[in-house]
Amino acid sequence: MAASDSTVNFRIRRDIGGFRGYLRNAWGRWWVKALAALGVLFVIGYTVFYFLFAADLPSVDKLRTYEPPLPTNVRGVDGTPIHSYARERRVELSYDEYPPLLVRAFLAAEDKTFFEHHGVDYLGIASAAVNNLSSHKRPAGASTITQQVAKNLLIGNETSYSRKIKEAILAYRIEDTLTKKQILELYLNQIALGRNAFGVEAASYAYFGKDLNQLDLAQMAYLAILPKGPSNYDPVRHADRALGRRAYVLREMLKNGFITQAQHDEAMAEPLGTVPRQTPKTETAGSGYFVEEVRRQLKDKFGEDAKDGPYSIYAGGLWVRTSLDNRLQDYAQTALREGLLRFDRGRGWSGPIDHKDIVGDAWLPALLNTNIGLDYDNWRAAIVTAVAQTDAGLGFSDGTTGVLPRAAAQMPVRGEGGTAFAALKVGDIIAVAPEGGSYALRSVPKISGAFVVEEPQTGRVLAMQGGFDFRAQQFNRATQALRQPGSTIKPIVYAAALEGGMTPASIIVDGPFCVYQGARLGQKCFKNFGNVGGSGAHTMRWGVEQSRNLMTVRAAATTGMPRIVSLMDRIGVGKYEPYLSYSLGAGVTTVSRMVNAYAILANQGRSHPATLIDFVQDRHGKVIWPENWHACDRCNAPDWNGKPMPRPVSRGKQIVDAMSAYQMVHIAEGVIQRGTATVLRDLDRPMFGKTGTNTGPTDVWFIGGTPQMIGGLYIGYDQPHSLGGAAQGGTLAAPIFKAFAVKAYEGLPKIPFRAPAGIRMVRIDRASGKPVFGTWPSDDPKASVIWEAFKPESEPRRVVHRDVIVPDPAAAAAAAKARADAQAPKDTRRDSDFLQRQGGIY
Repeated sequence: MAASDSTVNFRIRRDIGGFRGYLRNAWGRWWVKALAALGVLFVIGYTVFYFLFAADLPSVDKLRTYEPPLPTNVRGVDGTPIHSYARERRVELSYDEYPPLLVRAFLAAEDKTFFEHHGVDYLGIASAAVNNLSSHKRPAGASTITQQVAKNLLIGNETSYSRKIKEAILAYRIEDTLTKKQILELYLNQIALGRNAFGVEAASYAYFGKDLNQLDLAQMAYLAILPKGPSNYDPVRHADRALGRRAYVLREMLKNGFITQAQHDEAMAEPLGTVPRQTPKTETAGSGYFVEEVRRQLKDKFGEDAKDGPYSIYAGGLWVRTSLDNRLQDYAQTALREGLLRFDRGRGWSGPIDHKDIVGDAWLPALLNTNIGLDYDNWRAAIVTAVAQTDAGLGFSDGTTGVLPRAAAQMPVRGEGGTAFAALKVGDIIAVAPEGGSYALRSVPKISGAFVVEEPQTGRVLAMQGGFDFRAQQFNRATQALRQPGSTIKPIVYAAALEGGMTPASIIVDGPFCVYQGARLGQKCFKNFGNVGGSGAHTMRWGVEQSRNLMTVRAAATTGMPRIVSLMDRIGVGKYEPYLSYSLGAGVTTVSRMVNAYAILANQGRSHPATLIDFVQDRHGKVIWPENWHACDRCNAPDWNGKPMPRPVSRGKQIVDAMSAYQMVHIAEGVIQRGTATVLRDLDRPMFGKTGTNTGPTDVWFIGGTPQMIGGLYIGYDQPHSLGGAAQGGTLAAPIFKAFAVKAYEGLPKIPFRAPAGIRMVRIDRASGKPVFGTWPSDDPKASVIWEAFKPESEPRRVVHRDVIVPDPAAAAAAAKARADAQAPKDTRRDSDFLQRQGGIY
């Protein structure tokens, strides 16, 4: 080893030895040992503290992209808000949208030093800890707004000291991650303020019935007191307490220079000014059945809660554009309701809507828990709180009370006798209406029904009423009630017969028809409605117009029931066995299905499934349903740019032969003109339809309409029993449709049904179905000569028998010329010219 290397090694050993000696000497001093012990304890304490309180804390970074649970907003066909699906009423605003005075009110009430501290008010925490320990109460107090954000959005509302420590840690981290404005925005959007309102904008409507930017100082100060406990400052039960707390907030605002003395004094003098609990402003009365059906479809597609995915109904903040036309919905609802009341009138009181036992004086919770309400005319749902000799006490969902005099409840009880007043019991939920200074009893009809309106070119449902009142009867009879459609099924049967080769002029015998159904069932003989006997041979058209059962089953037997039930399945009415009774409506279906089936016929056999939802957007505006949805470019252009008109892609499926569908519609126009629905004839527009009355009769139907819209309804008891021998679709259901149609079609152009290519319009004798020459159809609905629609080569032809053939062709030609010359004026009209002038038959 070299001498230089030995010298270096020696120096290293000497330095190490000296350092060790220095450490030994230092360790011998007490204060060094104390510092080392403290350091070890600090590391151990920090580690324990970290694993106890900080290790499992959620990441603050997710607050940057935090999306609060938002309600799903539903709009009608014109974009008008009609409903909101929400368990938490919330409207999300940006910080700049909050009035500065409101922000100051919340700072004065909750965190005056918010813009000075870094998330934690240490002095406030120390003071609160001392108070909690000395009073032995639950840990509370001293939470800054940042800590409240941490609690509400990240760690929950557990009551413990450990939660307060975690809250403080997160608050410090939040202040490092977000700006003060971002923190306030989160807080004001998510804070629970009572009446199911989350966030200040939702609370503004819940308590004052108006938007946030319309509030005055006193109202803003009231909202600022609610985070301490909305139930503690309820404006009805604890008005004095609320006024006292509001006064504190106003004093703090004045003390901190947020408001002037004049503003303070003016606000102090105001009453609370809150409004009663009310239906959220996005819930339109009358649309209940429609929006509940929309909710069911959204639930099946996206789920209900946040755990079901980002697009859930109650948390996803969806924007749903539906096909609901509020105007048509109102007409359909009114027409159905008036029809049900008209039928039910004079039959006595139908009994209470429901009954709930009342414990003590707690009638209000008993009523609210039923969620029963009424939106017909001025009717109100009330719970009977007391029954005396002369009157009964009433309670309403808004907390108010009323009186029902004995004299205003004297209608007889249906099926039991006695007066309605004598039958009232405490806890009954009944319908009443204001009368004089008190209330009078009303009867919700026992009979019910459903009404659906659809656009045939698209399948979009424009209106849906599933009963008398959704809040009293939530069962949707439009989509859930399976009923026998009676004779409204006949156009489907005859459409199959037309596809099978029959024509509107085919002769069918209206006479006895029996069929052997096997050893077990024996022989079945069919009858016309009302046991009317057969009337001989008639055209198919006549059989449809007069709704002859015997002609229908004979046509069904000729066509073959397998072909007919196949069409019923394809057209969406239902799946049935190939029995002849199904050709008369013995199978069950819904109004919604039947209306869609008629819409397919009106649309030349092309099917569009009935839809209530046009499209669904997420909270950011992206269309998420239907898949591959595309907006119609240039559809909303203010002026024509000279280019071809944009047209959406037709996705319909051809279910019925187009010519057969048109033939059936053309035949069913005769039902309106001279058949079982002549009550609609004076609407004076191209319209087809069919009435229906099933066995009993337990249900009566009408379905039909124009090229613009198809409507359909039935009425009947939920537990089917007879409506009375005189009940028929033409006398009960068709007038209800007319009440709707008079208003719905007002101002709409009279558009005829368009015939598909290939249809041949031929003049025939209406009774015999034979071709007619030399005369023309007239506007008289009972004219003997009419236009009839035929497929090519299927129209009836003029027949010349051999025994009338003229033997001398020259003589015959001369005679014909002489007869033609004698006619004055000459009639040079052609069928095609006449059809063009008439319009509507193409």
